Amino acid sequence: MSPVHIPSVSRVEAAGTPPKLIEEVVGHVNTGTDALSIAKMTSPPGWEEPGQTPEFDEFTVVLEGEVEVHHREGVLKVAAGEAVIARAGEWVRYSTPKGAKYVSICMPAFAPGIVHRDE
Repeated sequence: MSPVHIPSVSRVEAAGTPPKLIEEVVGHVNTGTDALSIAKMTSPPGWEEPGQTPEFDEFTVVLEGEVEVHHREGVLKVAAGEAVIARAGEWVRYSTPKGAKYVSICMPAFAPGIVHRDE
């Protein structure tokens, strides 16, 4: 078996407003991978999404700006150069009041059927 070159990303529709850009590098859409997903996020100022209780662990690495992670006990502010882990089964809601660029890694891979967004 040899390494697999991934020459491009796939744009994935994002939840929340205003819209953010999701570019999946590895995952269900771009590579057919179930084990994990890796996506580059470009999130505008004022973006926020509905809360969720996903069936996956999500590792977020902030490259620029700041990501707010709302959880049952409060809010974590994750700045550029920092990271956060949200565990499967834990309620969280992400937002970027000032905008941000970050990488999201989900294990297993992100899929709409296992994110369980608030209605």
